[in-house]
Amino acid sequence: MSELEQLYQQVILDHSRQRIGSGELSSELEGSSHQVNPTCGDEVTLGVCLDNQGRVSNLVWDGEGCSISQASLSIMSEMVVGMEPDDRRALEEKFLELMHSRGSLELSEDELDLLGDTAAFSGVSKFPARVKCALLGWMALKDAMAQATAKKEAADGC
Repeated sequence: MSELEQLYQQVILDHSRQRIGSGELSSELEGSSHQVNPTCGDEVTLGVCLDNQGRVSNLVWDGEGCSISQASLSIMSEMVVGMEPDDRRALEEKFLELMHSRGSLELSEDELDLLGDTAAFSGVSKFPARVKCALLGWMALKDAMAQATAKKEAADGC
């Protein structure tokens, strides 16, 4: 195993233990989503609040599953809170591309900077059954944000 692979493995293990963003969901959240990976039993309920510029101002999740799903949720939580919407969408798109690359994506320095700690999942992309684990939280985030956006738009329209 290369030094980079060892570093990435350690990042995943550390985040699966730290679980940044993990906590009790409140009724004050503007959007929430419950997602389940039926192939392995991982599950998460994730909630968000958005500020007036569309940035995630609060993100909390509760879930159980393998170290990959828990670490992905933790890293995602750490990165997206306060991130500009265009930057968040760019991160999400690049992470999806990475996860569907089956380990063949060559990343530039700029792409590595954009991905931050999510680049640690590059090895996961070689194992299609585990890709769903890494994407579970991202799918919950996308759904919760759609709900929060719709709620804000409905409130502004009154």
